[in-house]
Amino acid sequence: MAARYSGRAVWVVSSPAAGEDSGMDLSTSPLLERLAPARHVLIAGGGGGFDVFSGLPLYFRLRELGKTVTLANLSFTQLSKVQGTWPVPGVLQVEASTEGPEYYFPEGWLSRWFARRGDKVPVYCFEQTGMASLREAYAALQAHLGFDAVVLVDGGTDILMRGDEVGLGTPHEDIASLGAVQALAVPEKLVVCLGFGVDFHHGVCHAHFLESVAALSKEGGYLGVTALLEAMPEVALYKDAVAFVCERMPRAPSIVSLSVVSALEGDYGDVHRTERTRGSTLWINPLMSMYWAFDLMAVARRCLYLEALKDTTTQAQMHLIIEAFRATRPVRPWKDIPV
Repeated sequence: MAARYSGRAVWVVSSPAAGEDSGMDLSTSPLLERLAPARHVLIAGGGGGFDVFSGLPLYFRLRELGKTVTLANLSFTQLSKVQGTWPVPGVLQVEASTEGPEYYFPEGWLSRWFARRGDKVPVYCFEQTGMASLREAYAALQAHLGFDAVVLVDGGTDILMRGDEVGLGTPHEDIASLGAVQALAVPEKLVVCLGFGVDFHHGVCHAHFLESVAALSKEGGYLGVTALLEAMPEVALYKDAVAFVCERMPRAPSIVSLSVVSALEGDYGDVHRTERTRGSTLWINPLMSMYWAFDLMAVARRCLYLEALKDTTTQAQMHLIIEAFRATRPVRPWKDIPV
C-alpha cells in the first residue's frame, strides 16, 4: 500500500504489479487525477436524504482547485410542497430563499448554510422515481448546466451491493441513480462512498462490501481510499454544515452524517448522537470517515439487476422487479469479517 498526507487528504492506493508502469507513485491521488481534466463537476447524492452532504468535503476541495462544482440530490423532501423553480423536468432548483416543509428540507437548509457564509449555492433536487424517469432528468440537467463529470455520492456503502447479498440496504434510490448516471454522455463518472459500517443498521454485510471492492480492484475500477481528517479545512466546513442543518431539523437529523462526524472526532463503538438510533447498536469506527472511490461504470457492470430496472418510471415498479429478482436468485449468506 502507498499513503500520503498532503495536509488535505490521505490517499491509499494499491501498488502496481512488479515491472508494470502504472503511472502512479507516492504522490498519486487517483480520485483527483480522474477529475483533473473536468471543468464542471456535478456532485450528486445518489441514495437520497442527506447523501449530498457526504460529498461536501470533495466539493470544497474541487472549488479550491478552481473547478465549477454543482450540488444535486435525490430528494426525500416532498417537492410538491416546495416553492421553487423547475429548470428542467424532474429537477427542482432549491436556493436559500426557497420555502419548503419545516419538518424535512435538508437541501433548503444546506443552501441557507452557504448563504450565511456569503455564498450562493443552489441544490438541484431529483424526484424519487424509477430509473427511466431519473435518467431523463439527469440528461436534461446535463444539457442545462453542461457539467462534464459526475461524482455519485453514497452515504454508506450499499451502492456496491450487486444483488445477491443477504442484505441490499436501501437499493431503490442508489441503483436508480447508478443507472441514470451510467447512461449520461459525460467523460467522467465516479462513485464515492462515505460511512463504512453505517449500513449495518439496514442489514448490509460489510464482508460483502469488501468482496465487491476486491472484485472492482481486479478490473481497475477501485480508486483507493481517502482519509478525511478533522484538521482539514474541508472537513471543518462539512462538520459545520451538518451541525447547522441537523439542529434545524431536530426530528429528522441525519444518522449517516452524525455517525461520520462521530468517527471524525475519534469516537468508537456504540456512540449515539441522535434519539433516532436509540435502541440499536452502532459501530462508530475510523473507517467510517474515509472516502472509498470507484469507477461508476465498473460498479454498474457488477449490478446483477440494473438492466431489469432500466424502463421503470416509479419506485413501486422498481420494488416489484427487485423482489422478483431476489425470489429467483440464491442469496449469499452473512459473513463476519475474520479479524
